[in-house]
This record gives sequence, structure tokens and C-alpha cells, in this order.
Amino acid sequence: MMARAPFQLAGHTIAPGQRAQIDVPVARLYTHTPLHITVEVVHGRKEGPVMLVCGGIHGDEINSVEIVRRLLRSKAIKSLRGTLIAVPVVNVFGFLQQTRYLPDRRDLNRCFPGSETGSLGGRIAALFREQIVDQATHIIDLHTGALHRTNLPQIRAQLSPGSETERMADAFGAPVILNAELREGSLRHYAQNRGIPVLTYEAGEALRFDEWAIAPGVRGVLRVMRRLDMLTGEQRRRALAPAELANGSSWARAPIDGILRPQVRLGARVAKGEVLGRVADPFGNQEDEVISMADGIVIGMSRLPLANEGEALYHIARFDEIEEAETAIESFHSSLTPPPDALY
Repeated sequence: MMARAPFQLAGHTIAPGQRAQIDVPVARLYTHTPLHITVEVVHGRKEGPVMLVCGGIHGDEINSVEIVRRLLRSKAIKSLRGTLIAVPVVNVFGFLQQTRYLPDRRDLNRCFPGSETGSLGGRIAALFREQIVDQATHIIDLHTGALHRTNLPQIRAQLSPGSETERMADAFGAPVILNAELREGSLRHYAQNRGIPVLTYEAGEALRFDEWAIAPGVRGVLRVMRRLDMLTGEQRRRALAPAELANGSSWARAPIDGILRPQVRLGARVAKGEVLGRVADPFGNQEDEVISMADGIVIGMSRLPLANEGEALYHIARFDEIEEAETAIESFHSSLTPPPDALY
């Protein structure tokens, strides 16, 4: 049988059965210190997909960084078929500054496909695309909620019946799947339009380690790799209710400026017209209710009690079969050890 060819990335060669860390030069700091996107490549001895798993496109989303670290330490990938490209931190500028953005305040996930002669974001996006993304046959892009916002573990993807993306989303095992439109300039928009199936995993809060978001993220990536026959053996896990596909979502917003007193938790089932929380000024002279505009499940919420009028406070996903969605989320909660106190 013909030996598998070596894998080439950023001018480096990785032989079958080997793994290597590669520093891809990005830029220099003001101090002339070089800055790199560090990539670890695990190149299996047998043919298979090339899976890119990346975190930290937003520099403050550190749950994603920990998911990649644990994935690389997993014993399961020792018998890998195909190739794993793992990038814990894409936005190294934001990671150093503990911020979502680049130094010029651009969102790197709105800069794809990028340009070698464009803005800083465009140049980093072009580099990441040319050196890394274009090598992949499948992608899992790891995210969290923004600063002071938390997300219930969920998959966002553009789904079509029988597609490879749908197959991956079903395998991941998150309690909720959002059939989300592509956002221009995002990694998902670029990859999907090139025919590369891509999942976005959203879970937890920026600048936090949320174990209830990290551990399911690692298990989900491994499940997808098993579905693609990149890994052998069965993953030991409790049986989970099937993920439920949301048919839409909307935000309940602050009706006035003030301090929010929440009345529902992340993952809660809510009814149209239900009071989700109350916003009042510090003296209690003015108070108004935050009302759910639809029946659904709370899949995202603000963690900061201070609210400006119109600010998004509760993200409500709508389902055709809400009872099944509630069951899927309860099954997910019960699978966590220890119990997810951070959800409350």
C-alpha cells in the first residue's frame, strides 16, 4: 500500500504519524517583538479528512482556547485518520489585550477573506485563510458569548437536508442547533461558500472558564471526528436527547435604562408575554418589565445587571416542538458533572 503523503503547512512538512507545532508569523509589536499564530498539526498515518479546529478568533473567548488544549491532550487522537489542524488562538492581538477586537477595533470575524494590502484585520484574515483555512476539508470554529453575555451550548450552522454540515451538527451533541444565516466577512461565510462544511460552537461567556461549556465542547469535537471516521472506538457518555433545531430566534431588550433583576435562567423555557426580568432605576422610582416576545428557550443572556434602553438582554430561540427542546436541554444539564451552577 502506498504511504500517505506528508502534510504541508506554512512552509513546514509533517510526516505521516507525526505531530508538530508551527509558528506562523503575523506581525510585530511596537517593541519589534515578533507575533505568531501557533498551529499544531497532527498528521495521521491513514487517509482521511483534514479537520481545522480553531478558537480565539475573538481574543477574549478563552473557553475556546481551553477546548483546543484539551483536544490536543486527548488520547483519542493518537490513532487519528486524516489530519487535525488545531489553532487555540487566532486573534493573538486580542488575546494579549483580553479583548474581542484587534488593535484597530475591527472584528476579525468580519474581515474574511481578507486582503494582503488591506487593514490589519484584512491582512490577518488573508494570512490565516491562505496558510491554514484553505488546507481544511472540515472546520469547527469555537466561540463564546461576548463580554458580560453568556450562551447556552449551541451549534450554529447553515443546514440543508442530508448535507455534510447537518451530519456534523447532529453528531456534535449540543442541546440546540440554530440554522443560522451566514454573516458576510465571517470565517463561516467564507468557508461555506467554498464548499467546506463548518460548525460554529457557541458556549459560555468571554474571559471566563465555564466548565459546563468546555467539557461538552471537547466531547462534541471528538464526536464529530468519530462521525467522519477520523477516530476509532466509541466515546463513553451518557445517552443524550437528540439536539433540537431552532426555527428562529430573537432578543428581548431593555425597555428603559436601569438595573436588571433577572427572573429566568439560561436554558429556561419561557412563554410569549412572560416576564423575563425587571429593569429599575437605583431608587426604584421607575420600573419596567422585560417581556418575552415568543414561546421558546433562553439560549443567551446578559450577565451584567446594568442595562441601557434597547440593550439586548435575553436571546430566545423558537422551536416547532418546544417540549422536545426542553427535554434536550434537561438531558444536557443532567449529563454535566458537577451540576452547572453557572447556569443560574
